[in-house]
Amino acid sequence: MEFIDQLGRVFQFSKTPKRIVSLVPSQTELLVDLGLRDHIIGLTKFCVHPVGLIKEKKVVGGTKQIHIDKVKALQPDIILCNKEENTEQIVRDMEMIAPVHVSDIKNLEDALSLITMYGTIFQVEQIATSLVKNIQRKYQDFQKEIPSVMPRKKVGYFIWKDPWMAAGADTFINYLLGVCHFDNVFLSEEGRYPEIQLNQLQNLDYIFLSSEPFPFAEKHIKEITPYTNAKIVLVDGEYFSWYGSRLLGAFDYFKKLRLQLEL
Repeated sequence: MEFIDQLGRVFQFSKTPKRIVSLVPSQTELLVDLGLRDHIIGLTKFCVHPVGLIKEKKVVGGTKQIHIDKVKALQPDIILCNKEENTEQIVRDMEMIAPVHVSDIKNLEDALSLITMYGTIFQVEQIATSLVKNIQRKYQDFQKEIPSVMPRKKVGYFIWKDPWMAAGADTFINYLLGVCHFDNVFLSEEGRYPEIQLNQLQNLDYIFLSSEPFPFAEKHIKEITPYTNAKIVLVDGEYFSWYGSRLLGAFDYFKKLRLQLEL
């Protein structure tokens, strides 16, 4: 069996891979929702969903630093990576152990394509097809309930502090901001996650402080308030940056958030 990942890389299997190492939290959650929980043998310390899974499986490191020996000892049939979450060196190291599938998610189409790919690779096509249809339905319902005539608002979405870093162009976060009728004010900044000075926060409608990867809290709202007149909001970073089955709940969350902001 021959497959092509989202970077156009070709890999082959003589039989359906059963022993899976996932180095991407959102993809780990997706595997479970595809009915593949028992086939996951290794994951990262950031694979926190579903709750309790991490206690059942072997932790092989984070998303940027992997213990190669731990992965090798697991004898996986396949290793799942992501272009953004994992480094090129990690992918090369993992290729010395087993076939590596690399995802590359920039928009909803990419996310749904990945679900379909996993359905084919792991022979869970029926579950994958159903999941894709349900996400598409949620997206279509959201589009109807949040009309295109709704005023677009200018937003800055922060993912990190010290230095302050925001989501820029060519990111899944930026794509979802657009879906929600927000205009990302940092698109012209250099890099996908540019460093931002706090004196750049004028003329915004909203500032979003994400729950991850940096765990922003109420105290950070107070810290940034002197620099802007924008409304500062803590948002669920998993709904803005996780793809896969997390998208089932994302559009309901976006609807609630957008309507609350309009009050």
